[in-house]
Amino acid sequence: IQQHRDIHVVMGNEACDLDSTVSALALAYFLAQTSPAPQAAAFVPVLNIPRADFALRTETTFLLRDRGIPASSLIFRDEIDLGGLHHAGLLSLTLVDHHVLPGVDAALEEAVVEVLDHRPLERERGPPCQVTVEPVGSCATLVTERILQGPPGVLDRTTAALLHGTILLDCINLSPAAGKVTPRDVACVSLLEERFPELPARDAMFGALQAAKFDVTGLTTEQMLRKDLKVLSNDDVVVAISGVFEDLETFLLRPGLLQDLEAFCQARGYAGLVAMTVSFNERHEPTRKLAVYSQQEPLRATLCRALEEATTPSLLLQPLPSPWACVAAYTQGNAVATRKKVLPILRAAL
Repeated sequence: IQQHRDIHVVMGNEACDLDSTVSALALAYFLAQTSPAPQAAAFVPVLNIPRADFALRTETTFLLRDRGIPASSLIFRDEIDLGGLHHAGLLSLTLVDHHVLPGVDAALEEAVVEVLDHRPLERERGPPCQVTVEPVGSCATLVTERILQGPPGVLDRTTAALLHGTILLDCINLSPAAGKVTPRDVACVSLLEERFPELPARDAMFGALQAAKFDVTGLTTEQMLRKDLKVLSNDDVVVAISGVFEDLETFLLRPGLLQDLEAFCQARGYAGLVAMTVSFNERHEPTRKLAVYSQQEPLRATLCRALEEATTPSLLLQPLPSPWACVAAYTQGNAVATRKKVLPILRAAL
């Protein structure tokens, strides 16, 4: 700010999963390599979580460590004053893997110059903001396409390996049964392998990342809920949606679960919490289950009704026995309906 230097931040969503992280790192690197020098802005990828939460992103810490990228070279959300930069008129913001900033960041909306996302579009943006929203399995696919369309020689082995691993993890090893992969994801993985034949084999890379992602050994309930967290709100209530990498029955029987849920929601001002659990069989086919927790019965009923009656898509929910009156549990018959598809249902219910 003192040097009046423009800063162009590339930032993923606040869940800061592998896709958000790698998309931000790779696109910021590409922009820095290809922007007209020397008067250009500094391009800074920002991981949209506090540094203290990074250890919970086990698949991300695994892949970056595997590729020799130290955590000390990353910049986290609590280490850069985006509001101050914007206030000083120095901030440009590119959003990857999301296109709507959460309410707390609403003031930064006017700094957004570009969006790359693979979710259904929730709000229009006029020019001069450049918008790429495409229904692919991984945002890293859109970043890969963008880099491959750029000048030759920019894509290096490290960036290629990060993008390759991310697309494989996001698209469940390109397995059609999981319902996430598109022909563009497959094409990008093939192009990366063509250009860098020394990339690890798909099965080995996916297996290692999947094992790292689902490694919740030693995590407290609070850490498990924070590991993959999205937040929805309206004027009255805030609801958390946590991706949980454990079977729901196992999760519901965690010692002290009810006290942990209550403490987690109270500490953060959440009126309720939806836990979406996922586990995979050896054929990479997902089993999805849902739990809806709230001490406020009307809110719990509203969320449950919205999920039960949803038609776009229908979740095909079947009630499961729950050990707690304030937790409703379901098995989800429509296993290809990921959290991306469930968030709009919950948002509409609020």
